[in-house]
Amino acid sequence: MSSIQNIGDLDVFVRLLIAGVLGGLIGLEREAVRKSAGFRTHVLVCIGSALIMIVSLELFMEYNKLANVDPSRIAAQVVSGIGFLGAGTIMREGATVRGLTTAASLWVVSGIGLAVGAGLYFAAAIATALVFLSLVYLTKLERMFLVKSKLLDILMKVEDKPGMISTIGAVLEELNIAIKHIEVKERPRDSQLLLELSCQLPAQIEQAQLLKSLVEIDGVFVVTFDD
Repeated sequence: MSSIQNIGDLDVFVRLLIAGVLGGLIGLEREAVRKSAGFRTHVLVCIGSALIMIVSLELFMEYNKLANVDPSRIAAQVVSGIGFLGAGTIMREGATVRGLTTAASLWVVSGIGLAVGAGLYFAAAIATALVFLSLVYLTKLERMFLVKSKLLDILMKVEDKPGMISTIGAVLEELNIAIKHIEVKERPRDSQLLLELSCQLPAQIEQAQLLKSLVEIDGVFVVTFDD
């Protein structure tokens, strides 16, 4: 008889419950900052990952003497599958490459769920604590290091033509200006766009220099600042 024993019903319940709690802790932080993937999404991802790991282990215990069964193969698909969910959070944030942190938190939560499903409670708890502290406190550290930069809203009336936004982005990139958000506010006329850009300016960039660079772009009609 094999010395490997199946996971008991109580242990399954405990593992899924712990996965839900740990995933929920990270999800609460994402919910608090109004991200598209919040509390429920992180709970579901963590519980689902734990369940998949439990199923993988059960299949291994059941059939390891009958066939060459690798419990990591099923669990490994979680890593691939979570990529699609994470990509969805990025696309929903628009063209500003927002949502990367939420996508990363979903990826980590899936790993935490796998760890809980495998019975690695200590590793899962430590990972949860580190992720939670990173999400809460590293943001504050980033703001401390960016204290010398400033936010600036730029309102632009431009020609509605292919590549216009990309051209503006390239000019701002040359000036080391990060675009935090971009929005098409309205169309004053069929051939024009009204754009609103929220940007992070380095301390050494003067608004006069920025204005000069933007108005020199072919197809830019009006540029105003709101800081």
